[in-house]
Order: sequence, then C-alpha cells, then structure tokens
Amino acid sequence: MAPAPTHAVRAATRADLPAILALLADEDAVTDPAAVEVTDRHERAFAAIDADPRNEMLVLVEDGPDGAVVGCLQATYVPGLGRGGGERALVEAVRVRADRRGSGLGRTLMADVTERARARGCVLVQLTSHKRRRDAHRFYGSIGFVSSHEGFKLAL
Repeated sequence: MAPAPTHAVRAATRADLPAILALLADEDAVTDPAAVEVTDRHERAFAAIDADPRNEMLVLVEDGPDGAVVGCLQATYVPGLGRGGGERALVEAVRVRADRRGSGLGRTLMADVTERARARGCVLVQLTSHKRRRDAHRFYGSIGFVSSHEGFKLAL
C-alpha cells in the first residue's frame, strides 16, 4: 500500500489561480482547473492580493511531482482600534477539495493561518461562513471558533 500523501501550505502563485478558482467554483464537486476561465478581473484581483503585504492567498498542496492544490484560503490582516489596537486576521474563501474533506486537510490549513496570524501579533482570527454551510460551521467549532456575531452583507 502506498503511503498517504503529505501536504504543505504555501503562498499561492499565479500558476495556482486556475486551481483556486476551481475550488471556489463549486464547493460540493471537484472542478477540473483546466475547465475554469481565468478572466482579466481574476488576474487583477490575484495581482492585487499578491502585491499587498496585508493579504495572503494560501494554498494547500500535496507533496509529489504534480503538487495538486487541494485547499485554499485568503487571509487579510486588518489593523483596528478595538481589542487594544491589535491587528486581526480575516479569513475568507476557505475551501478543501470536495473529495478530500474529512481527512484533516482543513485543520492543517486553518492551523497554518492561525500560526501566521499569531506570528504577526494578531489578537483575533475571524471568518464568516454562509448560513447554509452547516458542515463548515461544525468544523470551525471543532477547532475552537465561536459563533459570536451575526454577519451582514450588502451586494453592490
């Protein structure tokens, strides 16, 4: 029997963009990155994230020759006056490939971003999750997140 693949979290590169968009396209199915259209708007957004020291797009990749991207998230570090002027990490776009869930990959990804936030001196890691994502809510609770606020969004 072949050993289970190991994984690493690293900063995303432009070459990862199709795989990231595939993860974001459909959280309940595996989307082939080759089938994803990378638009100019995606390119500009990725370039802006990549150039901003307060933003990180992270990918979880399998070790091996192809280094498949199996997870991603974006972390934005936000200065604030609350909590004693401490910076907070806002985590968004958390995804683990549908066929890889339940194997600890989400824990690996979230542990990494939490450690990055701690190393920056952040006093809080926060995220929002759509109300319909009940499995995700259970997962976040299992790793110590508390559902403490009600969130609101205004589409523009």
